[in-house]
Amino acid sequence: MLTMKNIIRDDNPLLRVVCEEVILPPSTEDKQTLSSLLEFVINSQDPTISKKLGLRAGIGLAAPQIGVTKRMIAVHVTDDQDILHSYALFNPKIVSHSVELTYLKTGEGCLSVDRDVPGIVPRYTKIRVKGYNVDGELVDVRLKGLASIVFQHEIDHLNGIMFYDRINKKDPLTAPEGAVPLER
Repeated sequence: MLTMKNIIRDDNPLLRVVCEEVILPPSTEDKQTLSSLLEFVINSQDPTISKKLGLRAGIGLAAPQIGVTKRMIAVHVTDDQDILHSYALFNPKIVSHSVELTYLKTGEGCLSVDRDVPGIVPRYTKIRVKGYNVDGELVDVRLKGLASIVFQHEIDHLNGIMFYDRINKKDPLTAPEGAVPLER
């Protein structure tokens, strides 16, 4: 079972690596890694388990955050319409996205970042993602709002990108023109 001790911090160079595709069908080891990512995120949201294990609450986790440089992510988040988006995916890809941008008014955080990093992180409002579940079956999902933001954040990890890389360094608190803020 993963705990916070398994989460590497943002000064670790593994978080800047562009991850390798997972060979399909996935190996037993890759399946276990993917399942453990989702288990961590679910456990981190359970008040009893997270307190017992000392977990910070998270809604997504990518394999490089545990030092595995393979294309795997897990997301467990409820959207504004109370729909649960719970996915563990191998080789997720954004295959299409909206032109419209959004951002979290409160900013983004990350289990690998132990400090508050203020700033607006522009993201696509809607995305379509394809990837493969733990059994190697194709998953094709359309996402919007918070679920879209979380997927983009986690897929960025697979490309060695941290959320704060997307913040405008000269004007961190100004939204891109036309971007619509999202309340969390």
